[in-house]
Order: sequence, then C-alpha cells, then structure tokens
Amino acid sequence: MQLIINGEAKELDATTIQDVVVHFGLEGRPLVVEADGEIVAKEQWPDIEVRPLMKIELVHFVGGG
Repeated sequence: MQLIINGEAKELDATTIQDVVVHFGLEGRPLVVEADGEIVAKEQWPDIEVRPLMKIELVHFVGGG
C-alpha cells in the first residue's frame, strides 16, 4: 500500500500504525506518530488501520551534543 511517510511516498506492506513503526525499526524508541494531522497515542498504534495515501509523520529523538 502506498503511504506518505515524512513527506515521501513509500510502498509498505502495513495494516496498522504499529506495522509502519516496526517496518522502520523504531519500536522501543522515543517516538511521536502523527497520522493525517492527528497525534496518535502509542497505545492506539495497533488499533489504527492505515489506508492508501495516508500521511504519517514519524518523529524520533536523537541525543547528542
């Protein structure tokens, strides 16, 4: 299914937001997910189904100095 991830069209085999997070290897990391302009709580990731051309922003935090 084609999704818009961080502004770029991506073809992913995903059914839920959780699948998208796992695809990018971001599970277990501090992460904020926005789907079609709405922040999605981590507890909801397995329950929110993705649909074609859904806009998803994945924002993860990186430490450094």
